[in-house]
Amino acid sequence: MKKVLSIAGSDCSGGAGIQADLKTFSAHGVFGMTVIASVVAENTFRVIEYQDVRSDIIEKQIDAVFEDIPPDAVKIGMLSCREGMLAVAKGLRRWKPANIVIDPVMYAKNGCALMNPDSIDTLIAAIVPLADLLTPNIPEAEKITGLHIQTQEDMAEAAQHIQDLGCRAVLVKGGHSTGDATDVLYDGTNFHSFSAPRIHTKNTHGTGCTYSSAIASNLALGFPLSEAVERAKAYVTTAITHAREIGKGNGPTHHFYDLYKNGLQEELR
Repeated sequence: MKKVLSIAGSDCSGGAGIQADLKTFSAHGVFGMTVIASVVAENTFRVIEYQDVRSDIIEKQIDAVFEDIPPDAVKIGMLSCREGMLAVAKGLRRWKPANIVIDPVMYAKNGCALMNPDSIDTLIAAIVPLADLLTPNIPEAEKITGLHIQTQEDMAEAAQHIQDLGCRAVLVKGGHSTGDATDVLYDGTNFHSFSAPRIHTKNTHGTGCTYSSAIASNLALGFPLSEAVERAKAYVTTAITHAREIGKGNGPTHHFYDLYKNGLQEELR
């Protein structure tokens, strides 16, 4: 059985973060493990507060996983502070895992900040170069590059700029754009685009976490990068299409819709 590790924040309301990652891993038939970097008190409409886990505890969680159950892929989500970023970077440099997918989470769906603005330079210097794939949305890509992104051409330019920072590949997600939801992948040589009709729903809590976890799952299962992104795009689109009307704000996506309807595909068992 393939194994995937999530290093991220914990969402007590269950729609994003570690909780969304574990649901996504399970839906893909891989064994999910976690390193909790922050504990977030949030729900579908607000972030109340978060507390960062001590950097030495982050490092020990990483060591505990890798010395016993080495993952086939690693997904990294919310890293709110410099100390946590450096702890994660140290652990990854020590264990050198394959298939590192990094979602540079800066804001919750409701707009609340989940990363200290003073930590962005550390993200760029210490975390971005470790990524086999970085998956920023448009606001995050703008923050990293300083560019103003409006068109797919702008997304492609931003992807090139970010790839120049040292990561292997970049997927700029178009969920914040208009028209179809089109994402642009730059693998260092070629561009690929992935489009789906825009789904008009407010229930999109945790979509970025879900998407990046689905990509990591598919990489662990052995799919090449472009196919892993394509499969993950289809998965997250289905999850958004059948999102749950739960909570007072942005409800969660339906991580298990296809699994409930069709069972686990033979190739994933």
